[in-house]
Amino acid sequence: MKRIMFCVMILGALIVMAYTLFSNNSATALALSPLSLESDQKHPVMLTKGRALEQARVMWDFFFNKSADTRPSGKIPVQALTRAQLLAAPDNMVYRLGHSTVLMKLNNAFWITDPMFSDRASPLRFAGPARFHAPPVSIEELPPIKGVIISHDHYDHLDHDSIMKLEGKTEYFLTPLGVGDILADWGVPSAKVRQLDWWQETEIDGVCCAATPARHFSGRGFFDRNRTQWASWVIFGRDRRVFFSGDSGYFDGFRQIGDKYGPFDITMLETGAYNENWPEVHMHPEEAIQAHLDLNGKLLLPVHNGTFDLAMHSWWEPFDRIAALGNARIVSVVIPMMGEAVSMHDTAVGMHWWKSLEKNKETSMPATDWSRQHHVKNQASAQGSSAPVSSLP
Repeated sequence: MKRIMFCVMILGALIVMAYTLFSNNSATALALSPLSLESDQKHPVMLTKGRALEQARVMWDFFFNKSADTRPSGKIPVQALTRAQLLAAPDNMVYRLGHSTVLMKLNNAFWITDPMFSDRASPLRFAGPARFHAPPVSIEELPPIKGVIISHDHYDHLDHDSIMKLEGKTEYFLTPLGVGDILADWGVPSAKVRQLDWWQETEIDGVCCAATPARHFSGRGFFDRNRTQWASWVIFGRDRRVFFSGDSGYFDGFRQIGDKYGPFDITMLETGAYNENWPEVHMHPEEAIQAHLDLNGKLLLPVHNGTFDLAMHSWWEPFDRIAALGNARIVSVVIPMMGEAVSMHDTAVGMHWWKSLEKNKETSMPATDWSRQHHVKNQASAQGSSAPVSSLP
């Protein structure tokens, strides 16, 4: 029975992805933003290890052999946000809204990364990875957005419904090459879209944004693989510098970015959906710590976790591992509740809010019961440390 289900799922996915590709009608638009692949770093990574049979086994395990703890059994605490709260907040505040969606206040304006507010990370409304929690704030309640920053075109990072709801209240959309053409196909005015190649910069009202290298791949179906670029981003305002990894495996590009743009007040690094079967696609926590050090970061905010079931590890494992590694390496790691305010000026970190939900516990605490405690201040020596992590996978 499992084999039949597996074949039906693969066939259904092929049909859906083909429809998605051809309905977008983006072939002509992509010709306007050709990818420049002069660098080996821009070559896409291998999705999974092994040949076709081994890759099929990995997919089988992903769909049918997961443990129950890849999803929380209790309710994840979320701190609700209002427009009034956000407007009254001081500059240099950061709010994690789920997955890789982070709201930032810079130069008295709001910026948001990879906005994903939908119930599923999927081309289908009734199938695909479902959210663990509601967003802390709705798109309708958000204040005006100066810029939406998109890392690549995968469904958990580029969500059609979220983009279209944000279009009316957003001044600019910043994307890697080719991704902006998808937005134009959807109806986003081209005047709002700025597409950047790696190492290109653009300035908007005193905030400079640079598209920087990442180690990943792109595609929204089986037939459009790597037709658009993927990128990490550097964002800096008057007095603060931010790094957003998007999706990326670990590579020496982080050191290059740190040398050119660092130090960073906060690094928002992906730490989730990793697995030994796809080591080049996502960073393990040990690699995220090393990337933070390569970037010369002060405060590390792990993202790409706690919202969708996209791997084989337990949903809480990224939090446990990155928190322990931060203590061991004297790195300030902040793991806020969804919606909890984080200041770029501070090294305070949230309580381990996920502990009450670990290991299929059915208890959860309301968001108001969670307080913040201070962590060991990030040592100056750790900011510039380049010592290798001994336990890299």
